[in-house]
Amino acid sequence: MIRILLVLSYIFWCCRFLVAPWKYFQLNANYFNQYRQIFSKLDMDLLIPKKWRLTQVVDRGHTPLDEEYPVFLKPEWGQNSQGVCRIDNFKQLQQHRLNRGKKGPRYLMQSAAKGKREFEIFYIPGAKTDQSAAIISVTETCNRSHDAMPVNGIYNQDTFYKSCMTQLSEQQIQKVISLFTCIGHFKIARYCARADSLEALLAGQFSIVEVNVYVPMPLILLVKDVTLKAKLSFVFSSMKQLALVTKDIPGSQVVKSIFFQKLKSARVLKSLINKEFS
Repeated sequence: MIRILLVLSYIFWCCRFLVAPWKYFQLNANYFNQYRQIFSKLDMDLLIPKKWRLTQVVDRGHTPLDEEYPVFLKPEWGQNSQGVCRIDNFKQLQQHRLNRGKKGPRYLMQSAAKGKREFEIFYIPGAKTDQSAAIISVTETCNRSHDAMPVNGIYNQDTFYKSCMTQLSEQQIQKVISLFTCIGHFKIARYCARADSLEALLAGQFSIVEVNVYVPMPLILLVKDVTLKAKLSFVFSSMKQLALVTKDIPGSQVVKSIFFQKLKSARVLKSLINKEFS
């Protein structure tokens, strides 16, 4: 229902501002890998400053990372943590390789972040034509289990979310914006970072686990303590801003066929995961 509300609200504002809603898929088209036909996690990695970047390589079935276990395996493209798993030893790594076979999506191996807590930063920049302010939310992803390094996501029943916005001053919010907007020039994005605390995050002491630039869900809408009124307000204000940002897309920008390629990739990934890891 939340996703439906986001879509309907976005379409409403696009119509209000005389913008074609399907231009949504061109918002971050400059970062779409035309050869791979995906928003590649490897491409996103290159945009992350080295001080925040985790070691990540294509898992070609050879020697693992020169890192201590655990490591994380993830499809080169995916959403909602689909296909992501933690590997605690070489035996698990070998078993995963056998299970997925050679015809599945390309998998990446990523070293584990050292931070104890996980934060999600959702961001839409200000619109040039309207001079409007950016939209941002900072949400902590928590887990009820005793696992120190869980694979969090909507499919993990132990995952839940807490809003950090009431803990941040306006100056601190601007600090978060300045830290994360140096990672690419995205029109909409959700950054996943691990840090030991919110204070460490503000001090720039964190690691970027992932950058989602396709259809990132603002996780503040999944926080149970946030009122329905506040959630509706966030939906309408953020989608209004996104429509204005969409209006800013220059007519000279090359149009890429993204929607159907991503739909195809999502179906392939889902079918392979259901088949190989059920």
